[in-house]
Amino acid sequence: MADTVHSLAVRVHELFVALGTSGPSAEATAGLHDVVARATALGPDGTWLIAAGEASLGVLAVAHGQADQAVFHLDAAVAAGFNDCVTLHAALFRPLHHDPRFRALYQRMRITEADLDELFWLHQEMQLMARDAQRATVDNMGRLDTGVSLPPQAPMPTREPNTLGVLITRIDLAATQTALQQAALKLDFQRSSGNTSLSLIDDSWDYTRAERDAWYADDLDSQRLRAAEARAFVERPGAGTTLLPCPPLGSIIYPSPA
Repeated sequence: MADTVHSLAVRVHELFVALGTSGPSAEATAGLHDVVARATALGPDGTWLIAAGEASLGVLAVAHGQADQAVFHLDAAVAAGFNDCVTLHAALFRPLHHDPRFRALYQRMRITEADLDELFWLHQEMQLMARDAQRATVDNMGRLDTGVSLPPQAPMPTREPNTLGVLITRIDLAATQTALQQAALKLDFQRSSGNTSLSLIDDSWDYTRAERDAWYADDLDSQRLRAAEARAFVERPGAGTTLLPCPPLGSIIYPSPA
């Protein structure tokens, strides 16, 4: 079957999920190189997917302390439309901020005020989801019921972005959501199956507490869902749509869940 923008976007999502759940691997790196090659064959429509693959290869290189490779891939990503200047202010990239090659590629990026607003929201949401998932793991410890709780997801922005680079970060958020849900499901299924087995062999099993735990968990799930829905992205009135240079290096504070 011939590649399409949609099919390759799905593949990028799969690779991002794999990196989020299993960490860097030779398979993931090969997959990103494959995405770049296949997106190149799509012509102009696949350019932003080239940026997604190259930017991810740059992230992996930075994580391994390979500054030259990181700059090489990030430079290619920017050339293909990568413009997530927020992510380049994360702690991982700070050692590169004084590298003239990195500064040069950063200064080539362009973004609109409206897209920058969304990028801040996307990164903030990734941080909030990770925090909420950690809290849910603690809350679920010791539950005697057999219910399963999925981390709630804030609605994905539906605005038409001014630059296609924003789509890369949307995939990153979607992959974070998927990875966290998969991890939560795994833990909850383990707990649920364990509780089911114990309730069958333990004559003193506390069914009253199990029922109370289920009710309490449902209440927490509802609270988390309402909180996630309330975090939905809202466009700022008057946010500009003119392409501008990204904010100077060091001027952005990477979002935190606090």
